[in-house]
Amino acid sequence: MPDIKIVTEVAGRVCALPIEVGASVGDGDDIAFVEAMKMEIPVASPAAGMLKSILVSLDDVVAEGQILAILET
Repeated sequence: MPDIKIVTEVAGRVCALPIEVGASVGDGDDIAFVEAMKMEIPVASPAAGMLKSILVSLDDVVAEGQILAILET
């Protein structure tokens, strides 16, 4: 299967990256948290697989629809 791009639905600041590259993730697992309007918004995996890469770092400012990570299924 092709790789899946994990995107954020909100603009904000990356405040947590709880899963490391190479880790197995389940459908719905939180991959990142983006702080927007004083709230931490989780960005969840849309499928089960292995986290292939993380394209952002802590404290990065991200735009709505920006790719945060790549999931290998």
